Amino acid sequence: MKYIDIDLNGKSVLITGGAGFIGSNVAFHIQENYPDAHIVIFDAFVLGHFKNLQGFKGEVIAGDITDPVAMKRLKAHKFDYIFHQAAISDTTVMDQKKMVEANTNAFGDILDIAVEMSADVVYASSAGTYGNSAAPNSIGIGEEPENVYGFSKLMMDNLAARYIRYHPNLKIVGLRYFNVYGGREFYKGTTASMILQLGLKLLKGDAPKLFKWGEQKRDFVYIEDVVQANLKALEAKKSGVYNVGGGVARQFNELFGALTTTLGIEKAIEYIDNPYKFYQNHTEADISLSREFLGYEPRFSLEDGIKAYADEIKVIAKREFGV
Repeated sequence: MKYIDIDLNGKSVLITGGAGFIGSNVAFHIQENYPDAHIVIFDAFVLGHFKNLQGFKGEVIAGDITDPVAMKRLKAHKFDYIFHQAAISDTTVMDQKKMVEANTNAFGDILDIAVEMSADVVYASSAGTYGNSAAPNSIGIGEEPENVYGFSKLMMDNLAARYIRYHPNLKIVGLRYFNVYGGREFYKGTTASMILQLGLKLLKGDAPKLFKWGEQKRDFVYIEDVVQANLKALEAKKSGVYNVGGGVARQFNELFGALTTTLGIEKAIEYIDNPYKFYQNHTEADISLSREFLGYEPRFSLEDGIKAYADEIKVIAKREFGV
């Protein structure tokens, strides 16, 4: 399914973090819908994995976005579009210097490449920029991150705003992802969505656990809607930052119910204490600006997304655990 009118055939597209969860899904969408596009994936292969790229026909460059030598390889190309997904995305990493270098400072280098090549940029921001601010979460309101990950993403948004101001002919769009789930996330390990992790526990017969009392709320968004937002960002009416979520907050208990119904497994929840000092208890994307300026409209409810994802969860469980 094509989401945009722009023809990417004959265009050169860079996807940083392209072996990762979201990056690989964007790469395959472009490959399947624009077979004559030249796609270059740049990835450090930490959370990214080569198995996410099985069937990929483009070019792969191994490298870290904080490595100047690796970044020089990118300058041998001439890109029309850049999807910047590379980052430290583990929100439990507490090394502030490492996080800011990888997420914020390296993004500045990507923007410099974009300016040099006159390439439009779509980059990954995060709902972590809102911290524990009251939901629904709206751009420009309650941007009070509680951890260095959220801070690094907010600083990316600030940096993008400066480039937008000084380079008005360049399209620069940041996407604040909420709780993304779906295919090709398995290699994220412990940072994979709770939908995948709970689904695998159910299929293994393990006791699923939720923090007391499962009433926390998240805005869950299926990967296909995130791909949609990335592509539609290329045709954004206005550069800037936009929320990408389902626009609806759902309780963890509701998520568990949808999983058990779809997988056909009945299992009691074990409620445990939350060990984290910082925890977002309620996230919910205000997607009004995304609708207006990106033409973004979520296609998958939580139940629809879980149904679409269920077969892959079963395949993973059989491959990894023989169940």
